[in-house]
Amino acid sequence: MERKGFIGGSDCVKIMQGNWLELWQVKTGRAEPEDLSDNIAVQLGIYTEQFNLDWFAKEHGCVLGGFQFCYEREIGIVPVKGTIDAMYNHINPVEAKHTNAYNNMDDVIKYYMPQLQIYCKLSGAEGIWMSVIFGNNKWESAFVSYDKEYFDSMWAVVSDFWGYVLRDEEPIGVDTPDLSTNHIPINNMVVRDATRDNQFCYAAITYVNYYEKNRVFENAKKDLKQMVGDNEREVYNDQVSVKRDKRGSLRITRRNQ
Repeated sequence: MERKGFIGGSDCVKIMQGNWLELWQVKTGRAEPEDLSDNIAVQLGIYTEQFNLDWFAKEHGCVLGGFQFCYEREIGIVPVKGTIDAMYNHINPVEAKHTNAYNNMDDVIKYYMPQLQIYCKLSGAEGIWMSVIFGNNKWESAFVSYDKEYFDSMWAVVSDFWGYVLRDEEPIGVDTPDLSTNHIPINNMVVRDATRDNQFCYAAITYVNYYEKNRVFENAKKDLKQMVGDNEREVYNDQVSVKRDKRGSLRITRRNQ
C-alpha cells in the first residue's frame, strides 16, 4: 500500500487531534507528507529508539523480538498499516517514544492513545508497553490496556475521516470528539472524575479553603485519600487532584491555582 492509501498509527493521532484537512490532502494526493528530516525532536526519537528498547529490556529483564514488524489489514472500510517497534515476550507490543524533559507519562499516553489502541487491535494484544525517554536523564515505562469501548468510538471517527477520502470530499467544519481515557487501565489503574461526587467535592472545598491552616485541613486531606480506590491512580475534580506516585503514595495537589 502506498502511504496515501492507508491509515497508520500516527494518522490516528492526527485524526483524533482534529488535523483532518492536512491529512486529507496527503491521503488524496493533493500534498506530500511533511518532510521531518530537519525536525530535531522527530529525529531524536528515531536515533534513540534502539537505545530506548535496549533500556526497556534491561530494566524489565527480558529479551525483545519482533522488531519493526508491520501489520496490514482492513478494519471496516479502512485499510490499516501499523509497524510495531518491538514485542515483549512475543505477546505485547512495545512502543518507544522520546519527549521533552517537562512532559509526563500520563500526558504522553493520552496523546498517543489512538496509536496505542490501534496497535493492540492489529496485534490482538490485551495491552501495549510504552517506553519513554524524557529529555536526557529520565526513562519510564507503563502498560496500557486495550479498551474495546475506546477503540470502537475512535474507529467510528477514523472511518468517518476515511469516508471523506473515498468520496474525495474536503472535510470542512468537522467536530472531532474528545474521547475520555480515564477508564483505560494504565499499569492496571484507572482515573476517576469525581466532579459529581458530593462527598469528594465537599472534602476538596474544605481542603482548599483551609489549606495548611488547622486540623480541619488535616481531616479533609485524610478524607480525600480514603476516597481513592485501590485500582485508581488518580481521582480529581475542579479543585484538587489526588494522585499516586511511583511508590504508591497518594499526593494531593490543588488545581487551577
